[in-house]
Amino acid sequence: MCYITLAQDSPEEYLDEHNKARAEVGVGPLKWNETIAAYALKYAKLMVEKNCDVAPSRGPYGESQALGVEMSGADAVTLWLSEKPNYELKSNKCVFGECSHYTQMVWRNSTDLGCASLKCPTVGVFIICNYSPPGNIKGETPY
Repeated sequence: MCYITLAQDSPEEYLDEHNKARAEVGVGPLKWNETIAAYALKYAKLMVEKNCDVAPSRGPYGESQALGVEMSGADAVTLWLSEKPNYELKSNKCVFGECSHYTQMVWRNSTDLGCASLKCPTVGVFIICNYSPPGNIKGETPY
């Protein structure tokens, strides 16, 4: 099978958008990790083989995924960031809808990031970012 990677999605593109969001809540920056990026790419290839019928990898990392017709890495991060209003720090809950992608993005203990994006033959672009250590630990707040 032929895989089409998206050259415009550089590590800096993912890191810049993540680290802006993290700075807004007083959390330190993430750094790029090639091992985690390789894991993300391997899983992205698996999803493409399954026609991008996306599912969590259930691997050792925290994870955010996005699927869109014309989506860049920055677009995916913006999508996950759009969940911010759904999160309430006081109750540590998603109060209006999905917020787990946002809370993983800004998880204070996560220090490393690796992402990948591949074209899906029928539905557009699949993007995955993985985080280490993983976040979204029940009973803990992200920041």
